[in-house]
This record gives sequence, structure tokens and C-alpha cells, in this order.
Amino acid sequence: MGRRDIKTEVRKGYAKILKDETRGCGCADTKEETSKRVGYTETDLDTVPEGANLGLGCGNPVALASLKGGETVVDLGSGAGFDCFLAANKVGKSGRIIGVDMTPDMLDEARQNARKGEYPNVEFRLGEIENLPVADNVADVIISNCVINLSPDKERVFQEAFRVLKAGGRLMISDLVLTKELPDTIRNSVQAYIGCISGALLRDDYLEAIKSAGFENVKVVDANSFPLDNLAADPTLRSIVEEANITVEEIKHVSGMVVSIKVHAQKPAS
Repeated sequence: MGRRDIKTEVRKGYAKILKDETRGCGCADTKEETSKRVGYTETDLDTVPEGANLGLGCGNPVALASLKGGETVVDLGSGAGFDCFLAANKVGKSGRIIGVDMTPDMLDEARQNARKGEYPNVEFRLGEIENLPVADNVADVIISNCVINLSPDKERVFQEAFRVLKAGGRLMISDLVLTKELPDTIRNSVQAYIGCISGALLRDDYLEAIKSAGFENVKVVDANSFPLDNLAADPTLRSIVEEANITVEEIKHVSGMVVSIKVHAQKPAS
């Protein structure tokens, strides 16, 4: 699949999520259970507009970003706005949140949620994270949650993040990486790409892409295995199995190769 084809399929896949026709990054729990499992609290879930949490993340970048009042935050792949609203609660009315997403249906949902929750300092822009619709040196912090692995050009994503950040700005992302190369049957699966699996890079390659963009102090602050073996209740994994004609044993083997990491990095202060 070419890069443009990948984007088209990912956009279609995530539009379906809003209709509950499928789920995102390999989870079989309810949206609330999934969010708690990856680091969100009951308070987090209670303080965002209904419909903002789609249960798609693999971590809680807001909790690790040490946001301060008045800061400007850009969220790469903002979905229905969950992390944007949590970030807005941290930076206060003097702060500013910009969510970027390439799926129009997601943007419509996020904007409705912003109106419902009365978040005048949160805006959502249509765009691709490889070409951010944001000016240079605007953001104090960039966050992203299980989205960069969907990009077919991750190096470009980190270059754009570097451009948009102010000098001394911080990058705080949660994402999926690999400990080993995936089998071809899964790596070439469209459904596995939508499910955040086959688009993931090897861990060292992912961190090197961040460093190559110019970031310093690149650190993995947390890492956890990401379970993929609950086939009975997971529609993404069922689709992968049906599409690629692979066995349950192969999926369980792959499960140990996928890791959720939280990465912090900084743009040099000068």
C-alpha cells in the first residue's frame, strides 16, 4: 500500500469508530475500562464532555506532560477531543489548545464536544500530522496518543512537531512500538494498520526518528506490554485474523512484540 492509500484507509477506519462499527488500538474493554487501564483516572473521565472519550489511546500523555497555566498545547491526532479537554483543564482559560485531525467526522464530533463542554480556548483544525496547520514556534507542549504509529512518514511528523514547538518546548507522547519485526501477514494487513499494530516502528528506530528531528533529552518514561490476544471480544483483531488467515497462536506470539511507551523529549532552548 502506498502512503496515500494508507491514509485513506486509516481515515475510513476511524470514521467508522464514531458509529461503533469497529474499535481502535486493539482493546476489548469498554471505553472507560480501556482508558483507566492505560492511565486515566475516574476524575479524568468525569471532567470531559460526553462522547469525547473513544477509548482509543495507549497511555495518558496529559498526565505526564506537566502542563502549566497559560501554555499552548497542540494535540497530534486529536480525535473526539478527549486529551484536548483534559489539557484545557490544566492550562486554564489563559491557555490555548489546538487539536489536529485528518478525519472530518472526528473534527465534527470534537467541535460539538467543545461547544457542549464550553471550551472557548480549544480549537480543532483539519490537517495531517505530517503537515501541521500550525505556525512555527507556537506550542509550549505537543502531545499525541497512539496516533503517530498510524503515519507512514513518522520522521516528517517529528520534524513538524519540532517546527511548531517554541524553543525549549516539550514533546510528550504515548505510542506503540515493536520489540521485533512483525510477520509479513500482519505487517501487510490494512486492518492491522488501522488497529495501530502494523504501522508501528521498532523501538530504537522510533526514538532515533525523534532525535534526528533535532530533539534532545529523549527519554522513555514508561513502557508496558500491550495485550493483543483477547480475540473473542476484539473486532480489530478478528478482522486481522479473517483478512490474513492467521492463527490465534500467531496473534499471541505477536502480542509480545508490541509495547506501549511514553516518551518525553525537548526542543533545544536555543
